[in-house]
Amino acid sequence: MRPLTDAEMKTVLDKLANYMSDLKSLIAPLEDGDRYVFRLNHSRVYYVKLSIANLATSISRDNLLSLGTCLGKMTKTGKFRLHITALPILAQGARHKIWVKENGAQPFLYGSNVVKAHVGRWSEDCPEHQGCVVLSMSDVPLGFGVTARSTAEARRLDPTGIVCFRQADCGEYLRDEDTLFAG
Repeated sequence: MRPLTDAEMKTVLDKLANYMSDLKSLIAPLEDGDRYVFRLNHSRVYYVKLSIANLATSISRDNLLSLGTCLGKMTKTGKFRLHITALPILAQGARHKIWVKENGAQPFLYGSNVVKAHVGRWSEDCPEHQGCVVLSMSDVPLGFGVTARSTAEARRLDPTGIVCFRQADCGEYLRDEDTLFAG
């Protein structure tokens, strides 16, 4: 497990900036003097407390499977892909949100995009192709995606028009359980 290089850190923070409004809260010192850091192990990026990351240095890289919260995976081309395991962190500081009705939650969790008929409400002034967190009407995070249209354009869409392209949803824990945490 090693710290991210500057290029890797920029790539990860750029991806997180698409979804979150305040990145400083991710790396700000905690009340107890500890802070969260990003670490890379087997091409996976983890978000973990510094004190725990320091303790993990005594474990060999081959024997260490996971530590902290897995945010995503660095691809071989140097890009960063967010995993569903990053949802709790994204939901905390999400800039744009879409709330889906009860009849739209199940299709979304089965891997479908969000259509206008399933939207209960959404954040105002959301631009096109911007990251957003998808929530149920009771504020339970279901997943995240990228807006297909701006809020103004989405209001004029027909009910079957796609509002949000799904990137990840909680159903992936069941659909991809064999490969989600595997190398």
